[in-house]
Amino acid sequence: MRLRIDLSYDGSAFHGWATQPGLRTVQGTLEAALAMVLRLPAVAVVCAGRTDTGVHARGQVVHVDLPEDASYDERLLRRLNGVLPADVRVRAVAPAPPGFDARFSALWRRYTYRVADAPALADPLTRGHVLWWPRPLDVEAMAAAAEPLLGLRDFASFCKQREGSTTIRTLQHFSWERVDGLVVATVRADAFCHHMVRSLVGCLLAVGEGRRPATWPAEITAAGVRDPAVAVVPAHGLTLEEVGYPGDADLAGQADLARARRETT
Repeated sequence: MRLRIDLSYDGSAFHGWATQPGLRTVQGTLEAALAMVLRLPAVAVVCAGRTDTGVHARGQVVHVDLPEDASYDERLLRRLNGVLPADVRVRAVAPAPPGFDARFSALWRRYTYRVADAPALADPLTRGHVLWWPRPLDVEAMAAAAEPLLGLRDFASFCKQREGSTTIRTLQHFSWERVDGLVVATVRADAFCHHMVRSLVGCLLAVGEGRRPATWPAEITAAGVRDPAVAVVPAHGLTLEEVGYPGDADLAGQADLARARRETT
């Protein structure tokens, strides 16, 4: 049986999602809790999007495959939350429909990044989730500079290159707005490469404070190479908000499409 698990976590005290020997990670913590509750020697989960050290999630999705003789019932959610630490909460657990893969069946991932650009907005109670920025930002200029980046493109300029992986992504949405005074970026794409969101945000912050023209992000994108002038902003302002999936009938087909290597032409 394959289960779908929806969860949230505060990434502040985790060394990212992926299991690492001797380090506290979200994956390791969840797998240990599942193994304990299900009384299994080991459990392996697959997530929709690996988050870096310090990045939070409100809408992470994972799947786990259980052996045929494993015991599952509707009490699993309550039992998991009974053993998980307070900075991880399981929001839902249910048998996954046929063809569901938390990673490859996803149509998109949506992240937000929150910035406080005035002293009055720097709330110590939210310091672990909001970047404090020392200069005022022009949100309209940032929104205008973000629009030309939409579509299927090679985002090598904003990604930490990994051997054998592609940097071609479809950026579906990239907006900037003020919400309760904070400057909030919303970014949605079919997938993201390593450091992509934090680099995009760093690039647009340079526009927002007037250090770079509105055309600069598009120029950086077209160059197709990592540019040291693009800052990777701190992780704590970033949250994985939601993962979107197609209807049940299209889950397996979407997984096949996602496994295919992307090309820009």
